[in-house]
Amino acid sequence: MRHILSAFALVLALTTSTFASPSGQDCQLSVPCPLGERSYHVKEPDDWDGTSALPVLIHFHGWQRTGALPVQHARISGATRRRGVLLIAPNGIRKTWNFRSPETADVAFAQAVLEDVMNRYPIDPENIFVSGYSYGSIMAWRLACDRGAELGIRALLGISGTLGQSEDCASAPQEVRHVHGLDDTVLRFPFGPGGDATHAVSLWRNQLGCSDQAEALGNWAVVDFLTFSRMQWADCTDSAKVTLDTHPGGHFIPHGWIGRQLDELLGLQPQYP
Repeated sequence: MRHILSAFALVLALTTSTFASPSGQDCQLSVPCPLGERSYHVKEPDDWDGTSALPVLIHFHGWQRTGALPVQHARISGATRRRGVLLIAPNGIRKTWNFRSPETADVAFAQAVLEDVMNRYPIDPENIFVSGYSYGSIMAWRLACDRGAELGIRALLGISGTLGQSEDCASAPQEVRHVHGLDDTVLRFPFGPGGDATHAVSLWRNQLGCSDQAEALGNWAVVDFLTFSRMQWADCTDSAKVTLDTHPGGHFIPHGWIGRQLDELLGLQPQYP
């Protein structure tokens, strides 16, 4: 009940709150926005008019990084700023995240970040996305698992990091998209029995009521030196969808992957970068 009331308050605030004028804010890029004893970083999209409601991507940084990196990273902010998306990058305590059990302090912090952002910017509540890389991806999975529905998360964009597939989630996002290298030696690709690659997203397939049968959508690429193989489950409950992209490489943020997901989710013409 506490989460339901919190979610109601969040949605109400998103639709009715008077936000502070974003233009000229003193927290941008490497200068963090303070939030109690913690903080987060912001990157506004290019050519924003200062009043239009913004889709939001909350991105959790990798281990031993800070939120100052994603807001200046070509494969993260390079994608959001060209697509009219507000990028938010929280700072983890001691440069890492607490994701190993449900409802950690970092989950509450992430919700507090979103609530603070909505007081600073006009937010589009229909397009709230959460993402992360490596340990940050596991944190994004944790947030979606604990409060995905309550926060109205439209899509989880995970990169090279997952929760255990047996996790019992209290919630879920509307859609899941995950990418992982099959040769990842840092956070290894979570194959299932017999080398089953679909096991990597079985948590979400079960949570969202998808069938066991994946639709193989074939190979695709954004840049000519990296090819993805896509599997998708589009027969899930309430029009939910789960998409898994794999590539033959290791532990990295793939060129163009975030941008392509945002293009598809926002109905934009695919482009690179």
